[in-house]
Amino acid sequence: MLLVLLMVYCVGMTVWARGEAMRHTCVGIEVEVEGDRMLDTIIRKGVREELRHYPGKIVGTPLHQLNTRKIEKYLSGLSNFESVECIITSDGRLLVNIVPLIPVMRVFYKDNSYYINKDGKHIESKAEFFSDVPVVEGEFSRSFTPRDILPLVRYIESDKDLRSLVSMVVARDASNLMIVPKVKGHIVNFGDTTRLPEKWQALRLFYHKVMPYKGWEEYDTISVKYRGQIVATRRDKTKLNHGEDYHEEEDLEEGTLPVIEGAGAQQKENKSKTEKTDNTTDNTGV
Repeated sequence: MLLVLLMVYCVGMTVWARGEAMRHTCVGIEVEVEGDRMLDTIIRKGVREELRHYPGKIVGTPLHQLNTRKIEKYLSGLSNFESVECIITSDGRLLVNIVPLIPVMRVFYKDNSYYINKDGKHIESKAEFFSDVPVVEGEFSRSFTPRDILPLVRYIESDKDLRSLVSMVVARDASNLMIVPKVKGHIVNFGDTTRLPEKWQALRLFYHKVMPYKGWEEYDTISVKYRGQIVATRRDKTKLNHGEDYHEEEDLEEGTLPVIEGAGAQQKENKSKTEKTDNTTDNTGV
């Protein structure tokens, strides 16, 4: 008798639940975001905006006709999410659980623009999911990808002073990563992604010891890419006489790096690189 009563109860509850589902409609959409709390508002608004374009009515649709699997598939088609789960709550709402992909930088390449996460995965740059992250512009290829710049981007984000200085990074190639400061008038060549703390220290030294005396409009390019020296190229090339390519200032103050400046600074920079290569060759005995 107990078993019969239990079976009758289960059948009755199933019929009742089905009837309730057919009678009730979806009353709203709720979005929950896991992970970075800073993206909560952006992701919530973005998901709601995307669901407005969903090929089918959600709010007001009878619950038994609401296909949560199709909604999950629709949202999972976006590159902005790591995972999507949709369920219907007891009070008749569609609950969307989102695990977003966290962008760490925005890439501009030719006419394309997209975000990438810490693993280099592409994230579509949709307006409703805008993120304020470092901007990188460059000429990329199979051998030189935006992922190769991630160490520099991470370092910039880790230092609050450097982060407040940089407006964007321009990648000419893997050995010439140019920082564009928010202070207009010059760019900084960081070279590659090695020795970043040393290069940042050299740039800070230049800003504190040289710029206050030379002026912020004196140079158009400052290079800290080579070990033990700073190369600064003057904006006004007419200041130098013919044949006066550069001069070195090594006694600005004790502990400063040598500054190579002038119209021929790039030639000096290349010469320095060549000399280092020659010295390395001599030391190996070849």
